[in-house]
Amino acid sequence: MTRTNRMILAWAAAPLALVHTGCMGGAQVASASTPITPQEAKLGAQYHPQFVAEFGGAMTGRHAQYVEQVGKKIALQSGLANAESAFTVTLLNSPVHNAFAVPGGYVYTTRQLVTLMNNEAELAGVMGHEVGHVAARHSQRRQEAATRNSIFGLLGAIGSSLLFGNSAGGELLSRTFLQGSQMLTLKFSRKQELEADDLGIAYLSRAGYDPRAMSTVLASLAAQNALDARLQGRNASVPEWASTHPDPASRVRTAATKAQGFSGSATNRDTFLTRIDGLLYGDDPAQGVIEGSRFVHPELMLSFTAPQGFIMVNSTRAVSINGQGGQAQMTMASYSGDLDAYVRQAFAAIGGQNSNLAPATLQRTTINGLPAAIGTARVNNNNGPVDVTVVAYEFARDRAYHFAAITPAGRGAVFNPMFGSMRRITQGEASGVVPRRIQVVTAARGDTVASLARRMDYPSAQVERFRVLNALGASEEVVPGQRVKLVVRGR
Repeated sequence: MTRTNRMILAWAAAPLALVHTGCMGGAQVASASTPITPQEAKLGAQYHPQFVAEFGGAMTGRHAQYVEQVGKKIALQSGLANAESAFTVTLLNSPVHNAFAVPGGYVYTTRQLVTLMNNEAELAGVMGHEVGHVAARHSQRRQEAATRNSIFGLLGAIGSSLLFGNSAGGELLSRTFLQGSQMLTLKFSRKQELEADDLGIAYLSRAGYDPRAMSTVLASLAAQNALDARLQGRNASVPEWASTHPDPASRVRTAATKAQGFSGSATNRDTFLTRIDGLLYGDDPAQGVIEGSRFVHPELMLSFTAPQGFIMVNSTRAVSINGQGGQAQMTMASYSGDLDAYVRQAFAAIGGQNSNLAPATLQRTTINGLPAAIGTARVNNNNGPVDVTVVAYEFARDRAYHFAAITPAGRGAVFNPMFGSMRRITQGEASGVVPRRIQVVTAARGDTVASLARRMDYPSAQVERFRVLNALGASEEVVPGQRVKLVVRGR
């Protein structure tokens, strides 16, 4: 983010539309596309800038150009238009595994999802799945079922994820953050996901790609989800998308079976690896980075530490901190130099348009040399009483940041260490924040999974990370001359 209005935001949740796939009768469905209408083109153009802003901005340069080239090629197979120029394909600067498309020929994938792929056919499969949602008019069908007529309905229809799940207080905070991020928690149905998989496989075949790529990229997504869950101490048996989408293992099998009925063999693995070499991996320092339990933002010159056992997720506008003991977000709002007013403004935002939520107590203090204000209130929601806490910090006369937290009543102290850890960082600390990137290397004689994994820029789980990144099975080894991906530190 910049110092003005691009801020850390977090989706505490999960991959969106792509992290789900299946099959249902592809060729017949694939032939039923209706060309993009003028109304759809207008709608897509209207909301495209907002989507891009919500997901870290559009990337430019050679990586973005390559993704655009592949995305337009596969989108052309949909029958939505007869020219590649009718489609807008965007590589988003987001550290979340995500992809989606909206009416009007707008297709998106995050750079993080691209780094998980291992050949061009997988990239095409991801884009084809998302284009399939558009070709089948899934967004329109979901919109028709929604009760809102704003951007909420459109964004929700692409399959967005709920920020704070179903935990205590979730509805209260999520309503505010959904308003702020313009997201609604509607998802595609299981049937629609299966149909999009079906279409994506058909598009792969039409473009000459190996249709099995759909199942292999889904397998990598499932493996990544399981690894993330294990490293974060979560239960991996129920993936974040499982409530509305087919079981990942079943989905991989179904996609592999479906592919047998289609032709196509191109994967373009070497081309893909060459073209993504150097792609940014994980957090972009310009948006802040998470290192273990610590968040540091070198441009905003701030840092804080999450409580032990809590998970942080960083994105464009805020950082979310989630655990069994409560949920919180660190973000910013307009600031006029009055911390008390700032806290009251944050409470009003949490309460929403039809609420008069206000702090029951409000006190001024100093935290690590920063002027601070702490507001608290007890609120009854559907799950019983919860405590809402807002802690605001003044970094300049025109710049402040705050935590907004919800905990079960009487348990607000769980976040006190985090509230007390907010501080300015030094210029030396800021300069020491260096991004991670993908580095493509060729295995030499004597190289093993273990020896290559030691070059990964992680203090733990190097072998597991390496295997998932390169789609290697538990007993699979590398061979001399094989090209593989590493995650290294470098500008």
